[in-house]
Amino acid sequence: MRVALLVNPAARAGAHTGAATHAAERLRAHGVQTSILSGGSAAESSALLRTAIEVGVDAVVVAGGDGTVNLAIQEVAGTGVPLGIVPSGTGNDFAATLGLRELDVTAAADAIAGGVTRAIDLARVTRADGSTRYFGSVLASGFDSKVNDRANAMRWPRGGSRYNIAILVEFLTLAGIPYEVELELADGTREHVVGDLVMATVGNGRTYGGGIPICPDADPADGLLDLVLVRPAGRLRLLRLLPRVYRGTHAGVPEVAMRRVRSVRLSSPGVTAYADGDPIGALPLRVDVVPGALTIFTPAG
Repeated sequence: MRVALLVNPAARAGAHTGAATHAAERLRAHGVQTSILSGGSAAESSALLRTAIEVGVDAVVVAGGDGTVNLAIQEVAGTGVPLGIVPSGTGNDFAATLGLRELDVTAAADAIAGGVTRAIDLARVTRADGSTRYFGSVLASGFDSKVNDRANAMRWPRGGSRYNIAILVEFLTLAGIPYEVELELADGTREHVVGDLVMATVGNGRTYGGGIPICPDADPADGLLDLVLVRPAGRLRLLRLLPRVYRGTHAGVPEVAMRRVRSVRLSSPGVTAYADGDPIGALPLRVDVVPGALTIFTPAG
């Protein structure tokens, strides 16, 4: 097996920790031919990976976090080329959804060498200009995208605790945002929601922000996306909601609506959405599920 291993040294905290080197050594010990690709920018990394796929690698591996994985997803989606993940970035939510433990490089490399794969869904975002992009875990808009704005601007602390601090700071100025949401349910029924929301979140995976289970029941292989809408309430009321979000038990809260959808269109003035932890575009955006679009390596058993 010939593998292209992508590492992004420009990532905020991740792949330069040595995970890529360790993973490459482990794969080679299994007899897997491994070439490390390292671009100086996202565009260069994508170009290197695209060339490797065109030349003919058997698999792509990413050592890094959600942002670097997202780069690889754009190139391998729909190709049948399997993707392996060595979770070693600031946020590893997509890997966690797939059952891969953060920084367990040996287990991740062994899963790739084992060759067991499965097909999972991706979400495809269509922007107002018609351009598209895939994501694997969660798209955030509203309060949680503002949290991402703040967390990404922070240089300290690293890891998931940045999101906790950003949540508390943004909470101080929390207010409802006017939204229009058009959605298609699993049975083809359409719904139209107009009004103020605190946030609108679309999940292919379960967690974001370093492990927050915003879509606790999401299954990346069920052919559907999980939509979470949170309506405004008093600040004290919403503050009580936060611990339930962290436990993934917020489904029963009156201000929270959850739907399983095939597609959803989100509109709101001045709101930028984030997906897999990075900005993906300003609303309005349409999000569709693409069943079985990605082949991934998975731990045996």
